[in-house]
Amino acid sequence: MKAVVYTRNGDPDVLELVDREVPEPGPGEVRVRVAVSGINPTDWKSRRGRPLAAGWQTPNEDGSGIVDAVGSGVDPALVGQRVWVWEAAEQPCGTAAEYTVVPARQAVLLPAEASYELGAALGIPFLTAHRCLTLGESMPDRLDPGALAGRTVLVQGGAGAVGNAAVQLARWADATVITTVSSPRKAQLAAAAGASHIIDYPTQDVAAEVHKIVPAGVDAVVEVNAAQNAAVDAQVLGRHGAVAMYADDGGDTVTIPIRAMMIPNAQWHFVLVYTEPGSAKAAGIEDVNAAVADGAVRIGAEAGLPLHVFPLADTAGAHAALEAGPTGRVLVQVADL
Repeated sequence: MKAVVYTRNGDPDVLELVDREVPEPGPGEVRVRVAVSGINPTDWKSRRGRPLAAGWQTPNEDGSGIVDAVGSGVDPALVGQRVWVWEAAEQPCGTAAEYTVVPARQAVLLPAEASYELGAALGIPFLTAHRCLTLGESMPDRLDPGALAGRTVLVQGGAGAVGNAAVQLARWADATVITTVSSPRKAQLAAAAGASHIIDYPTQDVAAEVHKIVPAGVDAVVEVNAAQNAAVDAQVLGRHGAVAMYADDGGDTVTIPIRAMMIPNAQWHFVLVYTEPGSAKAAGIEDVNAAVADGAVRIGAEAGLPLHVFPLADTAGAHAALEAGPTGRVLVQVADL
């Protein structure tokens, strides 16, 4: 099979397209013939510095395709099923290859109406967004239509991949969604994703604008840049509100006003989907798939999530594009299935 691998850490040019043996699924595993591979920031960060436990690595955590073989202990009825895959690169066999092998629980049945591109765009961004929306005393443990009715969510950076996912999931759950953006183009994308209110943070006072919409403050903040936004988040949180920080964009230290956050019994959470509790991740997978089945999850510029698609042979170019910080989702087309 054709597979992209790297045997040393470094720039995108360490990625090579090679021929490898088709992997065999072990007990509890499935083999997926990959259609589309999805890249996340952790993929290029791992390529740059994560030790290579097996001496090599095929990158990319997310993907989609068809189950074509199963290991012992796995229902053979899965063979031939369309699936989306998450955290594939936690094993050496990531999704930038014609075949990947993952534990069966990491291959999730893809609803019939969903494209392979959509399946490959789920994974880390949508599971991260789900976790951010289900933390805090004022938030539900699960998402479904009506779960966030009467609640207001602020998504800082609503045009990013996780921001877009948070907007779509929160709207599916009937929240009022406020989002911040940095340009008119990103405002258009946030509106396409379904945001109820959009604030241009370079030109508007975010805290003042939020309080015009919801005087008592928001129930939750989905935060991409806590180092920069913590002061604003503290100003807009309502009673029992929660901030979920899922990235360290802008800096690795956050300053929080103690007394001001004690009064509303506010909560500040750190989110990393790779190490979240297993029960929370399982709930996220079920809820995200339910949103997809409901038609509530969309991709493409018309859904606020432009796609940047590269061929498998140019996975290095795809990684370089993601490192450059594009708006939208970077995918690798592996095969036409």
